[in-house]
Amino acid sequence: MARLPYKKIKDDVLGKEYELSLAFLSPKEMLAVTKKWKKKDHISNVLSFPLSKTSGEILICKEAAAPYTPGYLFIHGLCHLKGYKHGATMENIERLYLKKWGINAHEQNNRRHRHRNLPR
Repeated sequence: MARLPYKKIKDDVLGKEYELSLAFLSPKEMLAVTKKWKKKDHISNVLSFPLSKTSGEILICKEAAAPYTPGYLFIHGLCHLKGYKHGATMENIERLYLKKWGINAHEQNNRRHRHRNLPR
């Protein structure tokens, strides 16, 4: 799998002045973050945290990503940092960026779902 140009995609979606931290967490680490910040007992595949108007953080758990690709989750997180909420508008924006950057949303042709049970 080719490495994604994360900085270029971030600059395209949020602008060059936006400061972004990106981290890939293990399932155990993501579970701890999800419990602390969302008060939910599951492993999130992606979490985004706006820190200010010009900075934010995206956390991705590749092991919890399926059926989504890490590239899709990154764009999904960027859209949240840009202020979009789940819905048709956000999905349309995501599709535009996925197409522009040649990123597949799904590893396979599976139905969309948010959470997957993983070993802890």
